[in-house]
Order: sequence, then C-alpha cells, then structure tokens
Amino acid sequence: MEGTEVRKLAELEDDHWWYRERRHLLAKAISGLAPGRALDIGAAGGGNTRVLRDHGWDAVALEYGAEGAEVARARGLATVRADATRLPLADSSLDLVVAFDLLEHLHDDDAAVAEVLRVLKPTGTYLVAVPADPRLWSSHDEAVDHVRRYTREGIVDLLRRGGFEVTDVRSWNVLLRPVVALRRRSSSGSDLDGLHPLVNLGLRSIITAERYLPVGSLPGVSLLVRAQPRS
Repeated sequence: MEGTEVRKLAELEDDHWWYRERRHLLAKAISGLAPGRALDIGAAGGGNTRVLRDHGWDAVALEYGAEGAEVARARGLATVRADATRLPLADSSLDLVVAFDLLEHLHDDDAAVAEVLRVLKPTGTYLVAVPADPRLWSSHDEAVDHVRRYTREGIVDLLRRGGFEVTDVRSWNVLLRPVVALRRRSSSGSDLDGLHPLVNLGLRSIITAERYLPVGSLPGVSLLVRAQPRS
C-alpha cells in the first residue's frame, strides 16, 4: 500500500466504522487466549497492534513500508520493518500471529504462510482476514495494491497446504455487501475516505447488528479465519 494510503488509513481508523468493527472482531478472537508474544503482520499504523497490547499481549507491529512503520512507532508501539515472507524471528517463538488484510497484497502468499508456520509455537494461533470474492474486484483493490481477492475455498486451501488446520472461517461485512458491490461498480480509486458523521454512524449501526445475526456462512466482503499449526 502506498504511503499516502497508509497515512489516510491512520487518520481514519480510530473512528471509521469498518476499522472500529475490525478491532472489535480481533478483540473477540483473542478473548479466550492467554496473552503471550504476538506479531501483527502488515500492521500499517498499528491499530490492531494496540488492541493486542491493550489486552496484555507482548505485541510487535511488523510493517514493510516506511510510512506505516513511522506511524506505528509514533504511537509508541514496538515496530519492525520487514518482509512478511522473511520474518526476522526465531523458529517457534510466537504464541499469536495476526495478519489482517495482508495476504491479498503479496504475490507469494504461500511463502508468507510458511513463515508464519515457522515462527509460531505448535500451540500457537494464526488469525487471518482477507477480502472476499473475486467478483467484487474494483478500482479500490487496485488503489490499495491488492493482488487478489479470496474465495472461502481459496483461503482455506492456502492455509492447509501451508501446514495449518483451519478451525474457523466465516464471512464478515455481509449485510453491507450489496451496497459495497454497487458502490464499487461506479467508483474510482480507494474507499479510504472520510465519511459524514451521520453516514459513519449509520454504517456502524449496521455492521454492529451483524454481530448478533447468523450470517457468517453467507457471502460477505471479507473472510475471517482462525488456524493453528497442524500436529
């Protein structure tokens, strides 16, 4: 992702409905785990790293780009600049790896998954979020340097051939999928823009309602996956 997009993300993410809900989903995903050493790969400005830190994890933000790393450091986060396919960490050294909206940026997503398997402890957890459904491909994906969008079968197969057991996979942003699909047919450029407060509140209300509905098996805009090293 270009530096301007990372800066834009950092300015938006505290209040933007999408990033707020993604942080909620991360907090929910780690709620049953004992805090330990964690790595947030593709951390950008470190919004998700802060969630890990605030829940007691010894968390490091890993970011390839200079802009994102600079923002994360300015927020007081332990930060490393590195390539997701060549992690500067010892084997079996981590209890948790978070890769939210990272793999779609990488040409060699298999290499990135292999590196996570290497650095995770056998009892560790891998949390993944990726954009769903190639049919939703749009100028937004191009603006934020996506290489692909994933099908449910595609992300599961990627993790399984990388040595992981997938324990949960579900759709997210299901209720707003028709709106997203319609908007992206006619829009140009990135969706990382500020919203009118009332629009933001309305979208936040809809995405919050999704927490209480059994829609995880339906088509959505993103996929959330939990996996662990296969024994």
